Amino acid sequence: METKIETNLEQVQARIESHIDTISTFTATPGKGTTRLTYSHEDLQARQYIKLKMKEYGLTVREDGFGNIFGRLEGTLKDAPSVLVGSHFDSVPNGGSYDGPAGVVAGLEVAALFAENKLTPKYPLEVIALVEEEGSRFGGGLMGSRGIVGLLDEEGFNRLKDKDGIYAVDAMKEIGLDPSLPKKRDRKTMKAYLELHIEQGPILEEKGIPIGVVDAIVGLTQLEVCVKGQAGHAGTTPMDRRADALVTAAKMIAQFPELAETEGEGTVVTTGRLNVFPNGANVIPDKTVFTVDIRSGKEENVLNVIQKVKDLAVSYSETGIEVTVEQLLYIQPKEMNKDIVSLLKRKSSELGIPKCSINSGAGHDAMVFSDFTNVGMLFIPSKDGLSHCPEEWSDSRHIANAVQVLYEAAKKLTEAE
Repeated sequence: METKIETNLEQVQARIESHIDTISTFTATPGKGTTRLTYSHEDLQARQYIKLKMKEYGLTVREDGFGNIFGRLEGTLKDAPSVLVGSHFDSVPNGGSYDGPAGVVAGLEVAALFAENKLTPKYPLEVIALVEEEGSRFGGGLMGSRGIVGLLDEEGFNRLKDKDGIYAVDAMKEIGLDPSLPKKRDRKTMKAYLELHIEQGPILEEKGIPIGVVDAIVGLTQLEVCVKGQAGHAGTTPMDRRADALVTAAKMIAQFPELAETEGEGTVVTTGRLNVFPNGANVIPDKTVFTVDIRSGKEENVLNVIQKVKDLAVSYSETGIEVTVEQLLYIQPKEMNKDIVSLLKRKSSELGIPKCSINSGAGHDAMVFSDFTNVGMLFIPSKDGLSHCPEEWSDSRHIANAVQVLYEAAKKLTEAE
């Protein structure tokens, strides 16, 4: 029995490497990472490959009005909800080969194992390949999953266009997709959603653990802080007469790491964008505008840090300086379904694969589905914690391990025999 599982694992691993290698060739930037924007020529190439493999593995293939791809293995129960397994297949510009496709490939391999073992599910199994998770072309991100659950409606989709002014509906038609197909899906048709993703961070690799079972996807907020002061001549304005907007901003920003560390529990704070006005080498800045990105697995931590940033802003509002804080974005933390988390942990243990609990610091399609169905998510290690770059790499052995866990979980959830 041990030998059979080992042999299967080797076969699965070889197929995974072949899938990943092939999909990685569908890039607009050969030799400079993966650039596969939604509804591009490269999207079409990846789409054709994924659909071909779905058919090879005995799945019935369809696309929806967003271009999401579904490969379905019918169940014996009439009108029963499906167990979905998959991820996204778009990329950031000059990204890596694993962010997204690793999860799509895992779904394909779960279907392959169902076929090889001649399993018949009671509840349908659907492998899903989602569009525009990254938001690299049409902005916003998580478009495919948001569309499926109805958070992006027809009107909103029709308004979407890229930086060149090309509408999403026109870009779809350009590669032969049909935007008039049904878009929203009734939540009653979804029993569960399982997603494998690379960690995109260093924790699993540093711990030497091949599987992370995700407990929660972090909540995040983005604030925009505007500091207004008074412009003046860099040479003739004495230091004690200045209302320097940049110096004030710098003092605030320097305190953010301490706010995160004091809050603890994995809370992180980042200032990623800073604009200085009038931005002259010999002019005292009269305005600075900067972002504050706050993330944590617990909502109370996010809310605490938001308040601390606001309190800090008030404390710097003094003679000649005015500080305002605006909230641009707020997403609550999303907990994964506890029963599915337990199932994934149990199957990892039964297979003898070491695992640990982990939180996701990045957003994923799983967070969208979590409000509409039962969701579980697995992470595998990322080499050196790198992602969204050409150096992104994960071991195919780790993907194969995760496929085994997902296969066992999918067997249980679909009640396959």
